[in-house]
Amino acid sequence: MSTTFDVINPATEKLVTTLQEADSAQTDEIIAKAAKAFLTWKKVSPGDRANLLRRFSAVVTAHREELAQLEITNSGHTRGNALWEADNVANVLNYYAGAPERLFGKQIPVAGGVDITFKEPIGVVGIIVPWNFPMPIASWGFAAALAAGNTVVLKPAELTPMTAVRLAELALLAGIPEGVLNVIVGKGSVVGARFVSNPTVRKISFTGSTSVGKSIMAGCADQVKRVTLELGGKSANVIFADSDIDRAAAAAPGAVFDNSGQDCCARSRILVQKSVFDRFMAGFEKGVKEYRVEDPNLDSSQMGPLVSKKQLETVQSFLNDKDDTVAFTGSAPTGAGYWMPPTVLLPKSVNARTWQEEIFGPVVSVLPFEDEAEAIALANASDYGLSGSIWTNDLGRAMRVSRAIESGNLSVNSHSSVRFWTPFGGFKQSGLGRALGPDALDAYTETKNVFFATE
Repeated sequence: MSTTFDVINPATEKLVTTLQEADSAQTDEIIAKAAKAFLTWKKVSPGDRANLLRRFSAVVTAHREELAQLEITNSGHTRGNALWEADNVANVLNYYAGAPERLFGKQIPVAGGVDITFKEPIGVVGIIVPWNFPMPIASWGFAAALAAGNTVVLKPAELTPMTAVRLAELALLAGIPEGVLNVIVGKGSVVGARFVSNPTVRKISFTGSTSVGKSIMAGCADQVKRVTLELGGKSANVIFADSDIDRAAAAAPGAVFDNSGQDCCARSRILVQKSVFDRFMAGFEKGVKEYRVEDPNLDSSQMGPLVSKKQLETVQSFLNDKDDTVAFTGSAPTGAGYWMPPTVLLPKSVNARTWQEEIFGPVVSVLPFEDEAEAIALANASDYGLSGSIWTNDLGRAMRVSRAIESGNLSVNSHSSVRFWTPFGGFKQSGLGRALGPDALDAYTETKNVFFATE
């Protein structure tokens, strides 16, 4: 007996649509369909596979307004973000359209013959997508996987399935064969768990919480199933006295409150050198109070609602911690919708829950530091290591600190960490493996070594 679930608009709390949830048996059927499609997809010539991905990219671009509106309605993303996300899907597909003809192996010098390596597709890849950036994160997985010759079963988050469903339809419109890119709507405990337990799925790519990622990793161990994990973050924004303080303060709100703070790369810990702490906070307060939290359909909106009532309640629970003082807040709409104002905290120590745990909402903590050594120690005092920023005009310091901070993605005098042509992933409990850039193809291929005797 199939079950249904409601999709809710987080800005209005109104019903958007009702969808069917797949059960374990239906999931197995679609996995089998993907396995059958793999037998032919892997044999498609590199040039033809590249052309299909380029066509898919063009179809996404032609439907960018539709996709963006789906994301605004389903996820509460601002119009500016949603349009960027639709364009990102098209750009990622276009980038990986160059991969099939460039999946180079190596010729390795050996005695007595010739040694060659090949990049072979893995098979059926299970991709599990979170609710915070449903469109781009889906494409970060399926574009590289398809380019390498794999077929895909993709499970979107229960809260935000609508763009994934539409992207699968657009893939067919672009000429991607039936069964190559499959979207399965359902619960993680059912569909996601079956991805892990079904041996036909040869690799899992999961983006989400560290706790769920650990359970997936443990489940994959039984079959020695390949796994890529992009998990949580508690990224530091480190501001030295020799930097452009006004610029750093103006940039700080967007670095943490973009997408309502629902971003594993959010710079949710700000470290400011003591000598410029007051000056930074004055500029930061101005930026926070001017940050536009409003109807995400408006072009002027900088932040929309949180994704769900449950997420709003989870984030608000952090504000009851007695180890923090609220420094100041921004504004937010009242009435229907899961709205929360941007909130800036001053923790009493590094042991505060808000300093240590990923909040995944529009909340940021600020602490002072004395010198470079303390800044590095504070930045690294976390189980996570995904992203971060360093503000300094001293090139030597920028090099030293960027090498010393334990994080997979860092920005100097900026907050940009994710570009589709460069690798993305985390240190420590922020994950395993890399998405995007040329490195991602290694996650979706096996290296085969072949020796040809000539003597």
